[in-house]
Amino acid sequence: MEKRCFGVDIGGTTVKMGLFTVDGKVTDKWEIPTRKEENGKYILEDIAKSVKERMQRDTLTLEDIAGLGIGVPGPVKEDGTVLKCANLGWGVFNVADTVRELTGIENVKVGNDANVAALGEMWQGGGKGYNNLVMVTLGTGVGGGVILGGKILTGSNGAGGEIGHIRVNYEEKDVCGCGKTGCLEQYASATGVVRLAKKALEKKEKKTTLVADDLSAKAVFGAAKAGDELAMDIVEKFGFYLGMALAHISQVIDPEVFVIGGGVARAGQIIIDEVSKNYEENVMFALKNKAFKMAELGNDAGIYGSARMVLD
Repeated sequence: MEKRCFGVDIGGTTVKMGLFTVDGKVTDKWEIPTRKEENGKYILEDIAKSVKERMQRDTLTLEDIAGLGIGVPGPVKEDGTVLKCANLGWGVFNVADTVRELTGIENVKVGNDANVAALGEMWQGGGKGYNNLVMVTLGTGVGGGVILGGKILTGSNGAGGEIGHIRVNYEEKDVCGCGKTGCLEQYASATGVVRLAKKALEKKEKKTTLVADDLSAKAVFGAAKAGDELAMDIVEKFGFYLGMALAHISQVIDPEVFVIGGGVARAGQIIIDEVSKNYEENVMFALKNKAFKMAELGNDAGIYGSARMVLD
């Protein structure tokens, strides 16, 4: 029998799980609730139980399993030690060791969820065919993952790729959730785009179809596509700050491609157009003309990347 591997992506509400062939085909995927009570003590037990049930159903033995990978919402060291996952209630402990004990699977790898999603996109998504990439996830916040030579860049404390808190505006007065001011997340996330729209509406400098009590990033990008001047200004600011941040990242990482995903990225080509234009204007000559791609795996990127982790 061809070996299989499990990919697990732990979210705040559900744990996404997938069973894969070693060449990247998903043969089954499912979800279980994330039980966060008692500081998340049941999460790994529930995952182990679900894995064992799936193995029994498919008559898989431990010899048939190439490994099990897990993505978690927090910094993770290379040995599988989590350095606190506040929204799961976890403190510092070794997730990989715990899962090995619970499942009997020896090859267990653990990574930060954004980094793991980047690996998934490299394996079977928008970054397929590239070994050096930066993934940008534009959701409620701004997440990132860096892949170099086909491997996740974790950093010494598992915090590599945290691009949302690169400071891009030293004149900003509003405070970011991290406690600083002028972070990329304040301009390029869904909440950041809405913040910019509210400020623009307060000034009333341009006519617009946007309404203050019905604002969303989707509404802003939709209005911009329709030619709304105020919305177009907001999208230009979004593109300026994100393009500038990616130029800074490129001058350290020199990736082959930028892969852009997350809910905001559903706006489509307008994102690529604005960001790549501002990237080109802010980067040195040797780093111009990088590829910009949209992510393709959606919410499944985490399970793909988690499975891919165990195959090295």
